[in-house]
Amino acid sequence: MPTFSDNISGKAVIFSAPSGAGKTTIVKHLLTQDLDLAFSVSACSREKRPGETEGKDYYFLSVPEFRERINSKDFLEWEEVYKDHYYGTLKSEIERIWKQGKHVIFDVDVVGGLNLKKKFGDAALAVFVLPPSLEALETRLRSRETESEERIATRMAKAEKEMKAASSFDLVLVNEDLSVALEEAEDHVSKFLNA
Repeated sequence: MPTFSDNISGKAVIFSAPSGAGKTTIVKHLLTQDLDLAFSVSACSREKRPGETEGKDYYFLSVPEFRERINSKDFLEWEEVYKDHYYGTLKSEIERIWKQGKHVIFDVDVVGGLNLKKKFGDAALAVFVLPPSLEALETRLRSRETESEERIATRMAKAEKEMKAASSFDLVLVNEDLSVALEEAEDHVSKFLNA
C-alpha cells in the first residue's frame, strides 16, 4: 500500500519558531512573492479568535473531532501542544496544494516542523526563525496584548526549550531586523525551490 512519502509531488518549505519570533510575518511575505507557494492551513482544537476565518487561518475542530481524525489517520503530523490543544497537518491539505501545481509552505511550531521535515526529507527546507533574544521575544508577546501573564510565562518556558532545537533545522534565520530577515528568507527559499 503506498504511503504518503511515495506520493510527494512538490516541495515543502517549513517555518518554525517560538511563538512571537516572527515566522507568520515571514510566511505571509513569502506568499506575496512569485514563488509558486501555497499556505498549508493547519487544523487545531482551540477556539477561534476574533478575526480568524475557518479554512484560511485554521480548520477549527472540536477536541472529539480532532481525536476522531487522528484515529482515521487523516493527519500527516499532529501533536497536543497544551492539554486538549491539538494542532496538526491534514494530508488532504497537502494533496490539495500539490494538485494546484504549487509548493507547500508551513507555519508550524517546532515539534511540528521537525515532524514534517522527517516526512518530506530532501523535498523540504526547514527554517527555524530565531528571535534576537528571549527578552526581545517576551517584549513582542507582550506588545500583542492578546495573552494573560500566565500564558506569556508558559510561552516563554516553551520558547526556551524550543530554541535548543534550532540546530536540527536546515537553516536558522535570526529575526532581529525584519526587512533583512524577509530578504534572507526570500533568497534561501527561492534557491531551494529552483534547485
